[in-house]
Amino acid sequence: MSTLEPTTALPGEHPVKPRRRRMSRDRLYAVLTLIPSIILVGVFVYAFIFWTGWVSFSKWNSFIQNMSWNGFRNYTAIFETFRFQSDLRNMLFFTVGFMLGCLILGMFLAILVDQKIRFEGVFRSIYLYPMAISAAATGIVWDWLLNSTTGINLILKHLGFKHLPQWYLSPKILPQSFHVAQIQGGFPLALIAVLIASIWQWTGFTMALYLAGLRSVPEELKEAARIDGAGSVRTFFSVVLPHLRPITVTAIIMLMASSLKVFDLLYAMTGPGPNFITDLPALNMFNTTFQGDEYAQGAAIAMVLLVLVMVFIVPYLVSTLKQEAKK
Repeated sequence: MSTLEPTTALPGEHPVKPRRRRMSRDRLYAVLTLIPSIILVGVFVYAFIFWTGWVSFSKWNSFIQNMSWNGFRNYTAIFETFRFQSDLRNMLFFTVGFMLGCLILGMFLAILVDQKIRFEGVFRSIYLYPMAISAAATGIVWDWLLNSTTGINLILKHLGFKHLPQWYLSPKILPQSFHVAQIQGGFPLALIAVLIASIWQWTGFTMALYLAGLRSVPEELKEAARIDGAGSVRTFFSVVLPHLRPITVTAIIMLMASSLKVFDLLYAMTGPGPNFITDLPALNMFNTTFQGDEYAQGAAIAMVLLVLVMVFIVPYLVSTLKQEAKK
């Protein structure tokens, strides 16, 4: 914000009118540095979001571009398809399982590392290492490990276990007693493989968050709880766990947003699977748009994903900004 220079005048002279100070050189450099980034973000993020939304309301469902207005028919069409309904079912179970697995294992590992163990830095690096691997590479490795003819199953067969359950890419859904619209309700058994790979890659992230939270709990509070006769378990649930609530909220929001965008790991590992048993909306969008040439319906799937992500992200950002404003 610009400020006004103080008025100065010699005896017998009229006071000089205040004038605005020129923008400082540092501020000018800061603005000039930010302008290219603002332009690029505006073009390659927000402009493309607007373009995708516009395409989702068009009739461009062939290789030939047709931007005629089509209303909400593309959205109605995708929600009526068997594949997208399967995607919504899979996404529900995948998001819940992925979030719970990462939170529970991440907190468990953080508690172990927080015990002042030897070689703590080595263990932290090992647990965080999966985050450094690309999701595509993770999918390829876990596909080899869990496939019924290679990896773990091959080792077990050589050890004498000949009748192993074939759950990898199994079309079974548990339970098999009810239907929702065109799909069978229940948990897809083959989704366990994708959950294992995803949880393995993201557990280190939640461990790092919880470890930082555990290290931030004041020792005075723990000592006061011990003086009052609380044991280790009671101290954890009554003193430590409440301080980890903001960490948990942050982890939940980020894990939910990440689970909705899973593509490369799924593409490299299982693909949509038999009868779309492991399919998720991001993979469906890719296949619909770039392999089926149904650009309008692919854009509609992308906009549905954007809305789902915003449902989790926007309230979190608003609450964060309110907390910052109070400080």
